[in-house]
Amino acid sequence: MSKPSPSRTWGVLLVLCGAIFLEGIDVAMLNVALPSIRADLKLSTGELQWVMSAYVVGYGGFMLLGGRAADLFGRRRMFLSWLTVFLLFSGLGGFADDGPTLIVARFVTGVAAAFMTPAGLSVITTHFEEGPRRDKALLVYSGTAAGGFSVGLVVGGLLTSVDWRWVFFAPVVLSFLILVAGFALVPRAERPDRAGRRVDLLGALSVTGAIVLLVLAVERAAHTTAAWTLGTLLAGLALLAVFVLTERRAPAPLVRLGIFRSRSLVRANLVALLFAGGFFGFQFVAVLYLRELRGWSTVQTSLALLVIGIDAVLSPTLTPRLVDRFGHAKVILGGLLLATLAYALFLPVGADWTYAAMFPAFVTLGLAFSLAYGPLTIVATDGVDEEEQGLAGGLLYTSFQFGAALGLSSVTAVLVAATADTGSPRALLDGYRAALVVPLAAAALAAVIGALGLRRRPRTGAEEVRPDAPARGHAEAADLTGPRRQ
Repeated sequence: MSKPSPSRTWGVLLVLCGAIFLEGIDVAMLNVALPSIRADLKLSTGELQWVMSAYVVGYGGFMLLGGRAADLFGRRRMFLSWLTVFLLFSGLGGFADDGPTLIVARFVTGVAAAFMTPAGLSVITTHFEEGPRRDKALLVYSGTAAGGFSVGLVVGGLLTSVDWRWVFFAPVVLSFLILVAGFALVPRAERPDRAGRRVDLLGALSVTGAIVLLVLAVERAAHTTAAWTLGTLLAGLALLAVFVLTERRAPAPLVRLGIFRSRSLVRANLVALLFAGGFFGFQFVAVLYLRELRGWSTVQTSLALLVIGIDAVLSPTLTPRLVDRFGHAKVILGGLLLATLAYALFLPVGADWTYAAMFPAFVTLGLAFSLAYGPLTIVATDGVDEEEQGLAGGLLYTSFQFGAALGLSSVTAVLVAATADTGSPRALLDGYRAALVVPLAAAALAAVIGALGLRRRPRTGAEEVRPDAPARGHAEAADLTGPRRQ
């Protein structure tokens, strides 16, 4: 893709930030509206969880294909085309009058986001040269995503108090505005040279099937037999093995397995998976606690969780300064330790907790997100050759969304198992406490993995991202280590 003029570059960033803001506000508004949707459509806890998980499964399952499609078919084309699909199926969700229709609409919306998001991220990483300018752009981008989540909490509560269907119709309006701006500002590019290159459909289908089966096995564990759960897990792992074998033999693999020689990339993706799993799992439990046990309104719940959105302000302001001084690894680790602390603070939640008692956990989680999310995005794409920026972005967002799906599934399974015998307030509270162990464990494990990146190593070509990558990519490939380059 040809680089736009400097004056237009920031206009392009504005459009892409609008898209990631859309994704954030869409998820947050739906999360606040879940209890109202359950009451109106009479959904079970499992069905309600799949209203969320259908989106993240579609998002995570197709993200690798979406990232590769951006590299092969053009980032602008993929971004604008799938933004249109996002618009249409968000509208369909607003008209749904039963659980299955809503779940299908959310799944397709997630697939659209899977193609749209890595395309947008790769536009940034190819239009801003690696270094301080790209880091600043990515931190602004991640801060905008957090801003979308924060605004979505409040707007979602207000819209749900009128009618929960408006949480689907509002993104339609925003999508349309971003689409118009995108056609005007995102520059056209030369058609990518696809000679000898093709889409690895078998790889895409096998990895999507693997993700769906693994999430389904976890989600259904509390509802079915151990044999069924084990069989589903084995089927998911078998498809994962098919995916790996396919990628090793395919002339144009969906994922070039050599990219995993970068230990920093692998570490960043593992941390992203666990971090997202803990965050989404905690969010799901917290909303159910406030709405269904405490009886708080959607607006009260939205305002209570709003403080988590403090990262929208801190990500583009405080985080860059901390990264400059301490390096990506220490900042990410600090965020993971704060997330662990936040979940630990909320673990002994009581039936009559005041907001003052909840506030330390919520604000600590907001700080954690501001320190971890943006730097993870930088590390996961740093040093990757331009031809594979879409793939790197796809891997990262696959990790985020697969982690979110597993986090939601795990807390739901624990919650259902803990409250299966009675729906009394005491049983619900015990169930929430049991489910909160899941995000706590995920954050603690992420912190352990992140701490491994603190080992300082010489920057050599030993961890090459591509066999034929330029020397710049070798020298600058981060390993979540030490202070960032000056």
